[in-house]
Amino acid sequence: MNFKLIFLLFFILLSVNSFSQKIVEYYEPAKNDSLRVGTGENDFFPFIQKGYTLMLPENKKLKGVLIFLEDSRYDKKNRSSKQMYNQAFEKDFAVLSVSTEIPLDFYFTKSSMISTHKLIQEVFNEHNLPNENIFFLGASLVGHRAMQYIKFMKEDDLEFQLNVKGIVICNFTLDFTRKWYQHKRDIRINRIDLWEPKFINYLLETHLKGTPKTNPESYNNFSSYSYFDEKNKNVKIYKGFAVRAYIEPAIKYKLTKQLRTLYENNSTDIVGFLAELELSGNKNTELIVLHPEDNPSQKKNTQSTWDAINKYGLMDWILKQIEK
Repeated sequence: MNFKLIFLLFFILLSVNSFSQKIVEYYEPAKNDSLRVGTGENDFFPFIQKGYTLMLPENKKLKGVLIFLEDSRYDKKNRSSKQMYNQAFEKDFAVLSVSTEIPLDFYFTKSSMISTHKLIQEVFNEHNLPNENIFFLGASLVGHRAMQYIKFMKEDDLEFQLNVKGIVICNFTLDFTRKWYQHKRDIRINRIDLWEPKFINYLLETHLKGTPKTNPESYNNFSSYSYFDEKNKNVKIYKGFAVRAYIEPAIKYKLTKQLRTLYENNSTDIVGFLAELELSGNKNTELIVLHPEDNPSQKKNTQSTWDAINKYGLMDWILKQIEK
């Protein structure tokens, strides 16, 4: 009896050692410099650390890679990707989180996307990751960066190309014309903390060379989807990917806490994007709507939406895509 117990314990320990998560981190020291993010004398952000974190299942044949384009500081370093480690590990997927040196990077510049591309290529080569069944995931800027990076990859003649299978989009802005007008209204009625509206509109007007009124084409080009863009050329970039979208309209919360309307809601963008995807011929899309009972968090924002997602259900969806 004792021999059997010892053998069982030995087998369990062997299994744990044979199949474990390996975490690899590489970040460069941040530059001792800052970027202007507003018109005020203190409106500067310090640079952050460029680099990556990789969760790599050891002693397993990998089926694919989940990629999050997270800031190394302002997104609390890998906060979203860590929530997928166990689910990905169980299904033989690696999880990669990549950060540029730009704080709260909107990927306005090609240099940011080149930096990300080089880091991804380096990780794939160094760790022999399979270039198949690649999925980009994320909420807020993490998701927006994914859309911009995929567009960059498609439009530029790059030697290294990721074989992207699907995209998981969660409660983020796709239409920056709508976003600019949302923030103009926020500033006008002055009923919430105006730091974010002023910050984002400053960046948009600076990098897109004007406003949607003075330079609408620039806003259309930067938006993955826009209700105001009759052509919506960018939508076609995502025609060949599996797309799962999560929204949490939180209409009553936004009305009572922020006096925002249905128009000041990221759900508007995502539903419109899925409609245009179907019109372009993409039949592999899915919309998941989170209701109040699905998210116990008292604060409703993009990160709390991601936190509330059933990650096992998401991983099941990813597996179904690679079986098609």
